[in-house]
Amino acid sequence: MNTILTQLNSPFLYLICGLIIAYVAFVSLVFMVRAYRAGKKAGIEEAKMKRVITFSATFTILPSLGILLGVIALSGSLGVPWPWLRLSVIGALHYETQVAQAAAEQIGMTSLSASEMTAGNFTTIALMMSFGIIWGSLLSILFNQSYLKKLQGKPKDTDTDINSGKKENRKSFGSLAMSAMFIGLVSAYIGSYISGYLTKKSGLTPIITAAVSALTMAGFLYLIEKKNMKWLEGFSVAASMLAGMAAAVITGGI
Repeated sequence: MNTILTQLNSPFLYLICGLIIAYVAFVSLVFMVRAYRAGKKAGIEEAKMKRVITFSATFTILPSLGILLGVIALSGSLGVPWPWLRLSVIGALHYETQVAQAAAEQIGMTSLSASEMTAGNFTTIALMMSFGIIWGSLLSILFNQSYLKKLQGKPKDTDTDINSGKKENRKSFGSLAMSAMFIGLVSAYIGSYISGYLTKKSGLTPIITAAVSALTMAGFLYLIEKKNMKWLEGFSVAASMLAGMAAAVITGGI
C-alpha cells in the first residue's frame, strides 16, 4: 500500500519540480552570461570578473547548507520534491518552515509530521506556502518601476539635523515594519515555547534551541557590524541553524 510520503516522493512529482528548477537554473545561467558580456563591454578586466565569480561561488556553498537543512527538515512530512522546489526557486528558509508549521496547526495537526499527513492536509499546507509568498514578486512586477523612479535622486535612509547640521540615519517605514513583524513573530514562537514548558506540554529543548540560535546570530552580528567582517553575512543563518539543531540533538531529552 502506498503511503502519503510515497505519493509525495513519486517520480511524477520529481519530474514536475525538476523541470521547473531546471528552467530557473537555465534562466540564471543566461543572465550570468549576459552579465559577464556586459562587464567585458564596460571595460572590466576579465581576471577581475573571474575573481568575483570564484569568490561568489565559494561563499555560496556554506549559506546553501541552510537551504539543504530546510529541505531535509521538511522532507520528512512533505516529501522531497515540494520543499526542494520551494527552497530552490522563490521560498525563504524561515518562511517555508514557519508557514508549513502554522498551516499544519490550523488544520488540526498536532505537529508537522508524516504520521498525521493526508492528501488534503498536504494540499492545504502547499497552498498556504504558495499563496503567502507570491505577493513580493507580483507587487514588484506591477509597482517596482514607479517605486524606483521615486527613489532616484533622493538620499537613502539619511536626514540632516537642522540644529547640528549632522546627517543622521533614518530607517524607512518598510524597514521598521518588517523588523516589527519579525520581532512579533519570534515573540509569538518563544511565548508558545515558554507556555508549553509551564503547562508541561513540552520540555526545555525548544527554549534552549531558540536561545542557542539567537546567541549564535548575535555573535555573528557583532563580528559583522562591530568588527566590520562583512564576509560573514552569508554564513550567519546557516551557522545559527546548525548551532540550534546541535542544541536540539544534545538536549532532546530535557
